Amino acid sequence: MKKTKLSSTNQLNKTYLEDTCMGAYALGIIGNRWKLSIFFYLNKGPMRFTEIKQSLQGITERMLALNLKEMERDQLISRTVFAEVPARVIYELTPIGRELTPVWEMLGLWGRKHKQAVEAEVTVKAAVV
Repeated sequence: MKKTKLSSTNQLNKTYLEDTCMGAYALGIIGNRWKLSIFFYLNKGPMRFTEIKQSLQGITERMLALNLKEMERDQLISRTVFAEVPARVIYELTPIGRELTPVWEMLGLWGRKHKQAVEAEVTVKAAVV
């Protein structure tokens, strides 16, 4: 969320990976815990900022605003401002954002299976000790 020096080794490596590996490019766009959670709630339908904030335990307003701006910049969500007093702003997934739904679902299934497998292995190791 902070600006990275374009000539830094980290930024050059990131740029190289994102140019040569589309998986790395995709993860650069969607790969943080808050974006996954924001997507989960917006997949149910349009929401206001406060509704998203209330749905996400532990996120600060600043972090939510930064993530929403990045998602809007990356065209995953759209932001509609209504000329009302007080102002009303609605966030919703764009068509390209909706295309990620099967990816999120598969990632969730994989995560559940992986977590269960790891927990089962930890239980077996604990029983052996």
